[in-house]
Amino acid sequence: MCNLYNITTSQEAIRQWTRALRDILGNLEPSIDIYPNQPGPVVRNAPDGERELANLLWGMPTPIERVKGKADYGTTNIRNPQYGHWQQYLGVENRCVVPLTSFAEPSPTPGDKDPDTGIQKNYWFALSEERPLFFFAGLWTRWQGVRKVKDGPREFELYGFLTTKPNALIAPIHEKAMPVILTTQEETETWLTAPWSEARHLQRTAADDALVIVEKPATQIKFPPQAPQAPVQGSLF
Repeated sequence: MCNLYNITTSQEAIRQWTRALRDILGNLEPSIDIYPNQPGPVVRNAPDGERELANLLWGMPTPIERVKGKADYGTTNIRNPQYGHWQQYLGVENRCVVPLTSFAEPSPTPGDKDPDTGIQKNYWFALSEERPLFFFAGLWTRWQGVRKVKDGPREFELYGFLTTKPNALIAPIHEKAMPVILTTQEETETWLTAPWSEARHLQRTAADDALVIVEKPATQIKFPPQAPQAPVQGSLF
């Protein structure tokens, strides 16, 4: 399942695509990797009805019967929205779209390490080599509970996104699932506004040619430390 993705775009591009009228995100870095239990930008239907760009924590509340220990570390990917636990989040008030330009799936080959990160190699997927903006179909909620035992109970705003059967490109790498992707403004609008009876049809496998495998983003590359530069003689600063 997808537990890492990258956003290399601007806030303005996200706002224009989604018609978000309010932006409470703060500053979005030019390129950022998003991991589980870390904040990431989403466009959501806010409680007051405004469409807004906000920063939420990745990982929806886990069904109570599946929580192990005293902390709920969150559920990042939602495969079966018909499961009783997820029914409460399917209305438009709990829907969001998650911007990205590429996402990762780990190599299925044991011991296939990435020389830069030292962990299991990832395959990266995007719409094209140019890595244009697209979105995951997501859900969000406010939640009070324990995310980290040492922090105790707190209030959070959480998000996750739906998955579905993989297409022919992803299946050899991850045979169980792929994220539900939205690649047009019409699709993101439907996800954010349509009744569930209509929006649920967007949980479908992407066409086999919808994605391509790309190089990992620069954020995943370790750069060697640069040697200190000699001071410039005659500098006025």
